[in-house]
Amino acid sequence: MTDLIVLLILLLLVGGAVAYIVHAKQSGVKCIGCPAGGSCPSSRSLPKKKLDGPVISRKTMKISGMSCEHCAVNVTYMLNQIDGVRAKVSLSKGTAKISCDREVSDDVLRNAVEKIGYKVSGISR
Repeated sequence: MTDLIVLLILLLLVGGAVAYIVHAKQSGVKCIGCPAGGSCPSSRSLPKKKLDGPVISRKTMKISGMSCEHCAVNVTYMLNQIDGVRAKVSLSKGTAKISCDREVSDDVLRNAVEKIGYKVSGISR
């Protein structure tokens, strides 16, 4: 009897997970489980950003919450929207290498990333 109950619970859990994934995919979600709610820009191709002047500072940002390449692209896109900033994000390392051609405060960088649902645990030079 206990085996039957355990089997029923497992079937309910697996069935619920499959139903969730099917519903999410039918709704157009590109990235299931992503903190951005599945609206990551998977097809957005990012051109390499060129800075207006010489690099005057380099920073490394530690980011948590990125679960897929879509997330890394989204973080790259948001950081590159800041004037004077060029970013390269590594999903595997959970970091963004940032080059600046002008003074950009850590708060500006942190806010850009946290605004889209990720957590910045540190910024180092």
